[in-house]
Amino acid sequence: MTTPGGLMAADSAADAVRRRALRRMRTIATGLLALAAVVYALTLHRDGAWGYLNAGAEASMVGAIADWFAVTALFRHPLGLPIPHTALIPRRKDEIGASLEDFVEENFLAEDVIRDRLTTAMPALRIGLWLCEEQNARRLVDEAAVLVAAALARVRPDHIESLVTDALIPRFREEPIAPLIGTTLTEALDDELHHGIIDLALVELHGWLAENQETVTDVIGERAPWWAPQALKEPLTNRIHTELVRWVAEIRDDPDHRARKALEALLRDLARDLQTDPSTQERAERLKLRLLDHPQIVATSISLWQALQRALAGSLEDPDGVVRQRALDEVSLFAARLVGDEALQRQLDRLAADAAVFVVKRYGGEAIAVITHTIQRWDGKQAASRIELHVGRDLQFIRINGTIVGGLVGVLIHLLTQLA
Repeated sequence: MTTPGGLMAADSAADAVRRRALRRMRTIATGLLALAAVVYALTLHRDGAWGYLNAGAEASMVGAIADWFAVTALFRHPLGLPIPHTALIPRRKDEIGASLEDFVEENFLAEDVIRDRLTTAMPALRIGLWLCEEQNARRLVDEAAVLVAAALARVRPDHIESLVTDALIPRFREEPIAPLIGTTLTEALDDELHHGIIDLALVELHGWLAENQETVTDVIGERAPWWAPQALKEPLTNRIHTELVRWVAEIRDDPDHRARKALEALLRDLARDLQTDPSTQERAERLKLRLLDHPQIVATSISLWQALQRALAGSLEDPDGVVRQRALDEVSLFAARLVGDEALQRQLDRLAADAAVFVVKRYGGEAIAVITHTIQRWDGKQAASRIELHVGRDLQFIRINGTIVGGLVGVLIHLLTQLA
């Protein structure tokens, strides 16, 4: 571990394990060298089978010392002597870091490597299979609900006020709204979306009129002439209420009623005028500005947001709420489709590969530059110590193999010498 200033921090638990393993392998390799030296000394100037053992021990010492020198020369000067081409890592740590950076970039972050790996991994199918298990889908929905609820909680009223006053209102002031409303209204009429809205309005209006006869008759009575006899007011207002309820019911039940057609014609004329008539557009713009200048618009926006925030937060916090259940259903449906639709899998895999390639091309250089920057912050001894801690144990096998192979080669050379 390295501190921000580039100094080595205390060993972690993993580093302590690596250090003990390195020390153990060094002891074994050095012990083999010492054993070869003892055997060589005991069999010196002896013939016969002892001669073969002596030759093997001598070659083992040569191999062990040569490999010790090679391994040690990577990290420090052997015996502290400044022999040329030793202590390679401390002297050339920056070049090693740059070479390692190039190696990673060329062999791991290349576009063809990334695409091939993602194609082989088939991430879309794996995600689909994972989400097909209900506990996984529910876990995803639960985690997403927590994140969304936390994000909603962080939006304060002053954020909404700033959004409305600094972004939305200035933008709405600049944008002509009449053509937009006219085009939207035309599209809605062409798609017959207005029928559903009119049906809903008529149903609600009929229900309200039928349930609030007293209110309706009072309003009608207040507008009757002052000279109208009081005895006639009540029967007349009741008759008007009855006819009004019947008329609204007729419009509600007759899709081809003249009132419906008149309303649709009125809406189409309004949509056309909003797109083409300058006077209508001017009136729409004035209405827009009056609404935007009204001080209540900010307070209303904040109130609407807070109501929506409370509703969403409450539903998200309920594990069995409508929002979570609907999200779980949608995730399950998507997972089933993803598993069964190979074309969709290939499409999503391509999108994932494109996204990965984009991220690597844009940020990969900065990411792998961490290698060079980290090694540059180390001094030579720190770099050597850190690298040796991770690979030194395996390098000690070179010394062990050199000792063993050297001994076998020594015995073979001695045999060939005797045969010659």
